[in-house]
Amino acid sequence: MSTVSSPAGGTSSGKTTKNDDVETLRRNRILSSKLYFDVQPSKVPVIYSPSYDIAFLGIEKLHPFDSSKWGRICHFLAADGVLEKKRIVEPLEASKDDLRVVHSDTYLNSLNSSTNVSIIVEVPPVALLPNCLVQMKVLSPFRKQVGGSILAAKLATEQGWAINVGGGFHHCSAEKGGGFCVYADISLCIHFAFVRLKLSRVMIIDLDAHQGNGHEKDFSNDRRVYILDMYNPDIYPFDYEARRYIDQKVEVPTGTSTSDYLSKLDKALQVASNNFDPELIVYNAGTDILEGDPLGRLKISPEGIALRDEKVFRFARERSIPLIMLTSGGYMKSSARVIADSIKNLSNKSLIKLQNSSENI
Repeated sequence: MSTVSSPAGGTSSGKTTKNDDVETLRRNRILSSKLYFDVQPSKVPVIYSPSYDIAFLGIEKLHPFDSSKWGRICHFLAADGVLEKKRIVEPLEASKDDLRVVHSDTYLNSLNSSTNVSIIVEVPPVALLPNCLVQMKVLSPFRKQVGGSILAAKLATEQGWAINVGGGFHHCSAEKGGGFCVYADISLCIHFAFVRLKLSRVMIIDLDAHQGNGHEKDFSNDRRVYILDMYNPDIYPFDYEARRYIDQKVEVPTGTSTSDYLSKLDKALQVASNNFDPELIVYNAGTDILEGDPLGRLKISPEGIALRDEKVFRFARERSIPLIMLTSGGYMKSSARVIADSIKNLSNKSLIKLQNSSENI
């Protein structure tokens, strides 16, 4: 978790008391949250809401990220007969108190400025809009995805796995957003799991092309969290401070091929298994590793991404560890199809179950 400094000139006892107060407040906020709720047996642990998708006066087209990706993933799954829409779980939107479990009031208040939001999401016209519209059309969809990431931990511990068709905002820390990431959903998800699920060991497997500097800073001094980050060191965010907090760093430079990538992943998972015994895995499954992605700059084939996801799910299944998958980055229109095909492959390999045993969709 992020460290909390003691007041200037404070004693060690004073620092301990302040830390205890912060943890008590965090715990109370988590326990009073409505983001955890029971799901009907007819549902499967795939989490999505039409509210995830961002569409506002065409401004979303100025951004390299496909802000309709999440809805198109579910459309492909339904059209392919893999998943009925009525079985998808819709999360609640994270409230301000939910966000304050990790985020400071200073940071959250800064999001009341359209200019500050435009800097984080890197869409300059947003700075010209009234904040009420920015909250409704930009930030509310992100808060809904945060709710999905948090709920995913509960569903994963109940059913063995969960997929939030969204989330994975791994560049955002408690005090700072960046790289299109406004809220620290990974950090929030884990803190909720510590309290509500009484977990004490969580592994983050971050396979987005970019370094996950947000969660690395948030858990820099927390030995309950083990971070395996496999990223391209030649691209954003170049956060050398955060790299010091990675437990297992695997660098895959620009141009890395599918075979080399998967070979490194196999070795990395074996090392992680030897080093840490988690009770939950948070898998940040960015598709910006896909060949042709302008921001990831790696050369992984669509089949390679399906194999990557299969390896991570199999790693968790063989060890009986609940797993959450977040879809994270991916900056080509083809990403939605690739993700849907990967989820379909997971179902075909019986690593996830998207239908009742009595039904053939």
